[in-house]
Amino acid sequence: MQVILREDVHHLGKSGELVNVKPGFGRNYLLPQGKAVIATRKNVAQLEHEKKLIAARDAKLLKESQALADRLAAAEVSIQRQAGPEGDPDKLFGSVSARDISDALAEKGVKVDHKKIVLEEPIRSLGVYTLDVKLARGVVGKIKVWVVAK
Repeated sequence: MQVILREDVHHLGKSGELVNVKPGFGRNYLLPQGKAVIATRKNVAQLEHEKKLIAARDAKLLKESQALADRLAAAEVSIQRQAGPEGDPDKLFGSVSARDISDALAEKGVKVDHKKIVLEEPIRSLGVYTLDVKLARGVVGKIKVWVVAK
């Protein structure tokens, strides 16, 4: 069964591609979810038109993401947390998560979804951290985070 993908489907293809799938997968998952349409002549012609619209939308998204990446590079965030006793003064009580960083950025006027901040594990010690922020395909912003004691 040939279908045209309306959005990216993991391990299958990207939006706008014409792919072959098993009939059950297309009929029971892709079509009801609105992730694909059956590949007819009319739909293939409409696909060509939508590819132009998708390319324009992706170009706009890429431009906005690049502008946001530039704003992130200029922004520095300072987060205060209660630090440990004299035995280990760099250790924090608690941790700094991606949501904390996202909230601190929002206070500076830069809105970033906390899911886009790449943080392998929460920050548990004082210091300066440079983190990646995945904004769009191929666009990665950098943010400098200062974790300081209260």
